[in-house]
Amino acid sequence: MIGLVAATAAGRRGCERLAAAWGPERARVYDGPVRESLTEAFRGCDHLVVFLATGATVRLLAPLLGGKDADPGVVTVDEAHRYALALLGGHGGGANDLAADVAAVLGSEPVVTTATDATSHTALDTLPYPVEGAVAAVTRALLDGDPVALRADPPWPLPPLPTTAWQAPDAGQPLVWVTDETHGPREDTVFVRPPSLVVGVGASRGVTSAEVLALVRAALAEAGLAEASVAALATVDAKASEAGIVEAAAHLGVELRTFPAGALAGVAVPNPSDAPLQAVGTPSVAEAAALLDARGPGAATGTAPGPELLVPKRKSAMATAAVARRRPRGRLAVVGLGPGARDLLTPRASAELRRASVVVGLDQYVAQIRDLLRPGTRVLESGLGAEEERARTAVAEARAGHAVALIGSGDAGVYAMASPALAEAADDIDVVGVPGVTAALAAAALLGAPLGHDHVSISLSDLHTPWEVIERRVRAAAESDLVVTFYNPRSRGRDWQLPKALAILAEHRAPHTPVGVVHAASRPDERAAVTTLTALDVAAVDMVTVVTVGNTATRTVAGRMVTPRGYRWQS
Repeated sequence: MIGLVAATAAGRRGCERLAAAWGPERARVYDGPVRESLTEAFRGCDHLVVFLATGATVRLLAPLLGGKDADPGVVTVDEAHRYALALLGGHGGGANDLAADVAAVLGSEPVVTTATDATSHTALDTLPYPVEGAVAAVTRALLDGDPVALRADPPWPLPPLPTTAWQAPDAGQPLVWVTDETHGPREDTVFVRPPSLVVGVGASRGVTSAEVLALVRAALAEAGLAEASVAALATVDAKASEAGIVEAAAHLGVELRTFPAGALAGVAVPNPSDAPLQAVGTPSVAEAAALLDARGPGAATGTAPGPELLVPKRKSAMATAAVARRRPRGRLAVVGLGPGARDLLTPRASAELRRASVVVGLDQYVAQIRDLLRPGTRVLESGLGAEEERARTAVAEARAGHAVALIGSGDAGVYAMASPALAEAADDIDVVGVPGVTAALAAAALLGAPLGHDHVSISLSDLHTPWEVIERRVRAAAESDLVVTFYNPRSRGRDWQLPKALAILAEHRAPHTPVGVVHAASRPDERAAVTTLTALDVAAVDMVTVVTVGNTATRTVAGRMVTPRGYRWQS
């Protein structure tokens, strides 16, 4: 919950705007004297937005502060709502993100003074996995540009870090170590705990959570494994509501996953037993559940590496436990950059670019977004004609465990890299699609409303598609009276396809049919014009031009193309 506190009428208006935007499920306005309201909100909320001078807020909050791990994130907003300042708990308390959210509603400027954010570095305490150790010291080294090593074997899909590969112990060199194993404290090391461990649990009816927790922790400690890397407890379906197991999972803060007895019975284990076979129908619960859950997606097709049983079955009076290690799954984000203008790059695309430790793309597209990449991002760029290489490289990097962004212009799924990449990818990696504004949509917005009814996009490039197929599709679109957007309409070495396609459309459409021509939509040399089917100058068309031909109902209104939707009130 976000507590909203104000001292003036202007501040209260700001509270009301935020409350209206976020709703009662997310935000609550605290009325009354400021000191009492602020104290109540600080103690009862996860985040605070305070419409008060920063100095006054500091003095009021000082007696309430407990520690960065417990205090809520606090954002202060000035009287004119010009600035939203992340005052307290930038990362752990979420104040940095909250400042951006406040700014988006109020039209303010978010002010973030956290060093890593100010320099676009990945903050260690914002990694997707728990961190332990010398966070402040290693962060300082990263910010100062000192050599910091990264030890991750195998790699996990982390955001970019400006580190070097770990070679061998180097006394005194800061280290980021991605591991589920426990090691003695080191003043120069941050331990990153990946979600690599699954603990299988079996139990008799009535087992207590204390016994389950004690057994789990003993099994982990015996093997030198970190509790922070436990991703889940796993058991048989028959124990899904066993209070001791359910409470133990809740205490550890992990998910409880259950499997049918038949599925567990099919898992080969080193220590089967007749007791669970008689009780729940499988010769193994702890070992089988740990191994089955650790397999993850891809196990059925054999594309994912198998799990490793680290701790065989251990017993207590009423419980059993076993620990398996799952292999990391890399992450491939296929990101559409939009037509070129920065303000048409979606926030989700920007976030994925900053999340990726490896970016793969066409060199000219990489140049568009290079300034958005965080320090430490590895960029793999290539020229025109290397699409197959880029697709295979992106998938291979994801399979190696990295967080990869494969970029393309417009929407990556429209005449771009999503298709060849996903044809290479199996179910052993996670894939995320990030939609982008296509060239057709950007062009349509400049032309008016040419896509107001049914429409189709057709590429006139016969590099990958025989012209006979393209011609058949153009003819079908013409006969169906669809609005047609032509991609790749003309190049220096391919100049006859567009006139041929227009001639086919002219067999079914009047000479005065509106045609929109947009060159380099949203880019500095953008040009847009509305003409007609007979007046179109094909010599002015090139590969970065989109040509949109209206249907028989499309008309020109005040210089803009309009294809009627067919609303009865407009008939």
